[in-house]
Amino acid sequence: MPLLITVIGLIVLILLISYVKLHTFLSFLVVTLGVGLALQMPPEKILTAVQQGIGGTLGSIVSIIALGAMLGKLVAQSGAAQRISTKMMDIIGTGYVRWAFMITGFIVGLPLFYSVGFMLLAPLVITVSYRYKLPAVYIGIPMLASLSVTQGYLPPHPAPLAIVKQFNVDMGLTLFYGIIVAIPAILVSGALFGSTLKKYLTLPNKAFIAPDLKDDEMPSTFMSFISVLLPILLISISTIILPYFLKGSFMHQLLTFVGDPIVSMFISVLFASYALGIKQNKSMVEVTNLLGDSIKEVAMLFLIFGGAGALKQVLTDGGVNQSIASMMQESSLHPLILAWGMAAIIRVAVGSSTVSGITTAGFVAPLLASTHTEPHLMVLSIGAGSMMFSHVNDSGFWLFREYFQLSMTETLKTWSIMETLVSISGLGGVMALNAFIG
Repeated sequence: MPLLITVIGLIVLILLISYVKLHTFLSFLVVTLGVGLALQMPPEKILTAVQQGIGGTLGSIVSIIALGAMLGKLVAQSGAAQRISTKMMDIIGTGYVRWAFMITGFIVGLPLFYSVGFMLLAPLVITVSYRYKLPAVYIGIPMLASLSVTQGYLPPHPAPLAIVKQFNVDMGLTLFYGIIVAIPAILVSGALFGSTLKKYLTLPNKAFIAPDLKDDEMPSTFMSFISVLLPILLISISTIILPYFLKGSFMHQLLTFVGDPIVSMFISVLFASYALGIKQNKSMVEVTNLLGDSIKEVAMLFLIFGGAGALKQVLTDGGVNQSIASMMQESSLHPLILAWGMAAIIRVAVGSSTVSGITTAGFVAPLLASTHTEPHLMVLSIGAGSMMFSHVNDSGFWLFREYFQLSMTETLKTWSIMETLVSISGLGGVMALNAFIG
């Protein structure tokens, strides 16, 4: 019954947004309250879940989204994105731009959270799309597939890291196996599937496109690249050096602080404000106005993310994920397939890959000892399942739709299918690797 209520709720949500044309945030609230009542949750508990869901979701991503929008605006308006895109095209040409973005997405995705990587790279995709008359979805999906795979499969991203700790397995070996599985998954969901999307010609969000500038009006190539790469460098260097200092020491605390995604993005915005603003003869007032404009352009996303978070929390508190996990626990499927399927169903129902991964890990942990399943592959199987079919209850769905300016149907046919292929090809890779090392 909880699963049926969830399915009906999601169908109603899609109808309210697509056909009734009710505002997305209001649609989320209508469905969230209705689902909570249908799950027989006390009204007080529903309201508490709504508050926690909105607060928890926005608390974890609002700063990153806001700072990412600011950095993206500075990179675009200063001409840095134009400089980077021109340099990329000079080196690789338009014929290989999809591959360049796919590889860049994987490299960026290793140390960065998905939302940070998206906010850094999406403006570059949009700039290249406009300047070279290439379909944005066609060149963007390979990059997004790389970011999704690293987010779902590989520690130190939240869900894989939590599962690694829960199963008490070696992070390095998990990462090694994860990269082996990730490469074919990216090729299938990004390169292969992405090559079929040339027909989507909708122009992406123009907010991140600046008028063409003359060469002497743009920042240097070095300054352009360093402004975009700075958060990646800060997080990567902190992660690499951190183990060499005693926990609690000044350097350990400093590196932990600087390596936090929010702090690294904040430092990067301050740096870009000078390097791409003040140094380019813009006044502080002009820079501040640019930063303010960037927030206006993503403000509606905050409401949508909050609504998705409220629905996710009501489904979680209403026991939907536990109900699905309990229902599948008696299955006779191979443990790796069972774990993947459990994570996939919870992901589709609840919308959060992190909730899906952590919930599934708790239920399949006993299987590791009783079935002697390879624990590192179990981490990857759960991670792959947790990426299944992102749709209207996932904030990533709305982030993609807003930036690439697609309809609901088009977003489902592009983004959601890509995420599904990430999940299915991940399972295929895990099973192939299990046959090889088993």
